[in-house]
Amino acid sequence: MINKNISNKSKFTEGLVLDEYSLTVNNILVQITITRYPHYPVPRYDVSITNISDTTKIILEKIRQDFIQKIDFSAIESFESNDLSRIQDRFRKEIKHLLRNYFPNLDEKSEAMLINYVIEENLGFGKVDVLLNDPHLEEVVINNHSEPVRVYHKRFGWLETNVKVVTEARIRHYSSMIGRNVGKEITALNPLMDAHLRNGDRVNATLEPISSKGNTITIRKFAKDPWTITKFIKSNTISKEGAAFLWLCLQEELSVLVAGGTGSGKTSMLNVLANFFPANQRIISIEDTRELVLPGDLHWVPMATRLPNPEGKGGISMLDLLVNSLRMRPDRIIVGEIRRKEEAQVLLEAMHTGHSVYATIHANNAEEVIIRLTNPPIDIPKEMISSLGLICVQNRNRRTGKRRTLQLAEVLPSGDSNVLMQLNVHEDKLEKHNESEILYQRLEMYTGLSTDEIKKDLESKNKVLQWMLDNNVDDIESIGDVMSQYYLGILDMTAPPPRRKSDG
Repeated sequence: MINKNISNKSKFTEGLVLDEYSLTVNNILVQITITRYPHYPVPRYDVSITNISDTTKIILEKIRQDFIQKIDFSAIESFESNDLSRIQDRFRKEIKHLLRNYFPNLDEKSEAMLINYVIEENLGFGKVDVLLNDPHLEEVVINNHSEPVRVYHKRFGWLETNVKVVTEARIRHYSSMIGRNVGKEITALNPLMDAHLRNGDRVNATLEPISSKGNTITIRKFAKDPWTITKFIKSNTISKEGAAFLWLCLQEELSVLVAGGTGSGKTSMLNVLANFFPANQRIISIEDTRELVLPGDLHWVPMATRLPNPEGKGGISMLDLLVNSLRMRPDRIIVGEIRRKEEAQVLLEAMHTGHSVYATIHANNAEEVIIRLTNPPIDIPKEMISSLGLICVQNRNRRTGKRRTLQLAEVLPSGDSNVLMQLNVHEDKLEKHNESEILYQRLEMYTGLSTDEIKKDLESKNKVLQWMLDNNVDDIESIGDVMSQYYLGILDMTAPPPRRKSDG
């Protein structure tokens, strides 16, 4: 951590700088500073544009004010996306002319940067675009025009920014602009919008008076740098022993249900489990929103649901895709989330017919998973659940923001759960909890390995994971290469690990 005193005319006077880094967005260099101030509930996320001088910003503000007078945001909401493109092109020419009056010797690169700045501030997302381009952020939230934009940072949790949207009309304009790009609309008659953007981000928007304090936009960003097993171990989300045990279960094709509350890391754990898939099997994934990122060498077919159009036609549900996936000769099926009885029935039927299935469910512990599955609205007979191999429970401590694997539990023939490993909250460590009653017997039956041989296999997986940790094998493609070599029996841990060009 860096100690630094910061002078500010606002209530943010002296604080402890937690982190500083820079971003480049549309050729504009941006400095991000995260500071904790005394007597303030959350740290502050400050955006500062560094390659535009204060004098230039004053001139740009004059140009911007002139620009604002030419724009009717309420009228723009009704335009099509190609109309907006024409508007932007027209104003680029006007801004270019104004810039040359103030900066006659401006080079082309600087001119393009300043034009982009003015356009983004008025017809684009402005400084919100900086937040959307920060890879450290998971969520960007606009609550209304009078409050600062808030963000959820991977390291520091919820932060308050120094970014504000100037008017409610502008927030509404943002919502309409997002909707048009994906064929959705948000109006007074349709004041709620849930949209999946082409880059994978998920957007929810509401209009007042449904949201009584003002218009809102919530953007959950698609993880371009996905979680991997080594990142999970390094962040202490799971122990190396717990990871090796999961790897063993995945290799031997036991089905796994990942449980947890909202924001606990269920989908991240699904992505991590996929690190252990062999390349010679066909994987079908089914999601509402594309969030999974698997190694490129895998035989992977990603599929996503689709909402019906305004006339109620053309919708493709999770159940539709799940039933269809069974006709695609899958070896493994990944399902985003189980919500309804029909989905659970098809999923369990797939397990009974020899498919390995991986899915998520909202539940806080292994016992709750069984209760949820066996009671309405899912209401599955308890005996059917025994085809499930393992329950993995993820947890997020809302006080500290830490995400951890809370429990690893086997499912007994009776349909009850038996917790094998559980998080010791005081020690912040995943520890052995109970002896296995059925899982080792299953593994012996499927693999022909004795209990001692299974334990030796776990030891070898521990060594591979430690080797990956020692050599910083963190990215998904390099881990995929390690797994391919491991399954082929050619992994050489005396040599440097495989590296992809994308590692830099």
